[in-house]
Amino acid sequence: MSFSICAGRAAPLGATFDGDGVNFAVFSENATRMSLCLYSRDGKTEIARHDLPERNGDVWHGYISGLRPGQQYGYRAHGPYRPDQGHRFNANKLLMDPYAKRLTGHPQWHDALMGYKVGATQADLSFDPRDSAPWMPRSVVEDPAFSWGKDVRPDTPIADSIIYEAHTKGLTAKFPGLESPGTFLGLSSDPMLEHLTKLGITAIELLPVQAFLNDRFLVEKNLTNYWGYQTLGFFAPEPRFMDRGEISEFQQMVARFHSAGIEVFLDVVYNHTCEGSELGPTLSFRGLDNLSYYRLAEDKRFYHNDTGTGNTVNVDHPMVLRMVMDSLRYWVEVMHVDGFRFDLCSTLGRTDAGFDRGAAFFDAIRQDPVLTGVKLIAEPWDIGPGGYQLGAFPPPFMEWNDKFRDGVRQFWRCDPGRAPDLADRLTGSALQFDHSGRPATASVNLLTAHDGFTLEDVVSYNQKHNDANGEDGQDGHGENYSDNMGAEGPTDDPAILNARAQRKRNMMATLLLSQGTPMILAGDEFGNTQNGNNNAYCQDSPISWLDWSARDPGFLAFTQKMIAFRKAHPILRQKLFLHARERRIDGVEDLFWSRPDGTPMTSADWEDPNLSLICVEMRTASGTPAYAALETAIFAVFNAGGPIEITLPVAPEDQIWSLQIDTADPDRDVAPVTAKTLNVAENAVVVLVLTDAAL
Repeated sequence: MSFSICAGRAAPLGATFDGDGVNFAVFSENATRMSLCLYSRDGKTEIARHDLPERNGDVWHGYISGLRPGQQYGYRAHGPYRPDQGHRFNANKLLMDPYAKRLTGHPQWHDALMGYKVGATQADLSFDPRDSAPWMPRSVVEDPAFSWGKDVRPDTPIADSIIYEAHTKGLTAKFPGLESPGTFLGLSSDPMLEHLTKLGITAIELLPVQAFLNDRFLVEKNLTNYWGYQTLGFFAPEPRFMDRGEISEFQQMVARFHSAGIEVFLDVVYNHTCEGSELGPTLSFRGLDNLSYYRLAEDKRFYHNDTGTGNTVNVDHPMVLRMVMDSLRYWVEVMHVDGFRFDLCSTLGRTDAGFDRGAAFFDAIRQDPVLTGVKLIAEPWDIGPGGYQLGAFPPPFMEWNDKFRDGVRQFWRCDPGRAPDLADRLTGSALQFDHSGRPATASVNLLTAHDGFTLEDVVSYNQKHNDANGEDGQDGHGENYSDNMGAEGPTDDPAILNARAQRKRNMMATLLLSQGTPMILAGDEFGNTQNGNNNAYCQDSPISWLDWSARDPGFLAFTQKMIAFRKAHPILRQKLFLHARERRIDGVEDLFWSRPDGTPMTSADWEDPNLSLICVEMRTASGTPAYAALETAIFAVFNAGGPIEITLPVAPEDQIWSLQIDTADPDRDVAPVTAKTLNVAENAVVVLVLTDAAL
């Protein structure tokens, strides 16, 4: 067929099929010429090459009639190769379209992928003339139209949300009898949906599913980029998670989750790309316009590295910011995603003056009519100067709260002086989040995440065991606030096993009894272990795959019980912060801290480094509107010490305290407490609810 090209349009960016042909549009401010390469159906043969004939501002574009979805293509950008000026154009390198909606696979590592001569003196200043096309994947023209039918977004209120962080393959690879394990279709299969709905989660947060790179140093060690935090394409689903190589598989997955009442969040990586430092490959952005896409150092040969990956995306540039915003809107409008978790989100708020909660990225999101309708979660740190920004993000962002993670672990490990910190975590981390009209739900509370120990490993290992990563154990967190309870790793000692089970119940109960938005790591609900590996980023292996055959049905039942309890009690999931100094309309305060004898806590009590007991009575927050779900009171005891007798708050004449949770006796039946005191076992959480005496 003929491949004659005409002007086309500058918008939208990417390759757009209109029913008759395909419009190609790509951004480059500093290129001097832009060539479009078309490939045969198998991708092996270049069948046509055209210079894009039009330039509208900094967008190069052209239109070819007769092309259809499935057409494979790539770009070659012409321009100066002057690394000292920030330019790294090399037309010998086939480049992926940043807006490609599908990729044929992953780059195959070869020195020809580099824009420079590997091994040369000051290598990145040299120029490599080899063609990289044989080792590059192809971009693919796609028509993303999908028959959504009656797809209805669950739109779960944030206050009611329970997030489940999972890896597409890790969750499904070893699930018994599952068809298409390791894929989007397997993830949304009936057995998986049955497990998740019985568990009670409201949203699944997927580790990166945008196309990503397998780092060369990992491939050379026979490892892989398992987690996916090296994005190659911001619009394309990761090829390894597709069974038939069709983007509709992702859409089908989302529709099935929605039908089960579960939202889908994506962990997205817009802070850096997979091209790395000046010694990295030229795959797309670097070759299209290095000076625009990346934040460069004063010596423009080098990159700002606030991310620890070699480069930092320049979201201050309007066209780069447009790409990020277009990508987010694409996943919402076309793929029906319900929310995003932004990796190293502090980087996206960086300007030349440092972190700015009013940076262009945040302003763009906050004014966007599409993105303000979905849930937004920040990982509130990066490794750059001033990078730790917990609590500093503007609404409507929620934030991962690592202080909750560390504080809960330290309290139950009996570290001295941790009780006041736990009290703050139980009430929503107000010091960090109670400002700017932010709700208590802004704190995403977590015990564990993909990065670090699993919950089972938190109670089973004192040290990380990362030998399989091939980095001599130097990688991964050094301080995990973990406690092996007397034996490192697996043991047959029943006392240690019982202590570990009790600690896990205490921590899971603490998570689900706290104000904020809880997040559970996939597998924690049934005791999954990574055998002490706390940095399994490169382990596409049984180390990272959930072992369903070893699941603990008792702990799974307890986790289901705690999730159901949280859902049943509005006091535990309030938007307003609890402040004991504030009185409600009825004259009663909304929060009480008490000593074991029932008298109020004093400053001296809180300052006691040996304090290992917290007794708290929570009520509906002062200022809660009358139309909100109301509840009388919950009394909870968090006891990291020995057995103790607790004096209960005085119940009104027509009400009674009902004991509903006891982690020392998880199968204990709900029962009224008629006595004024209650014996609490050592290392236990107990929860009582104020109910009508007649009930």
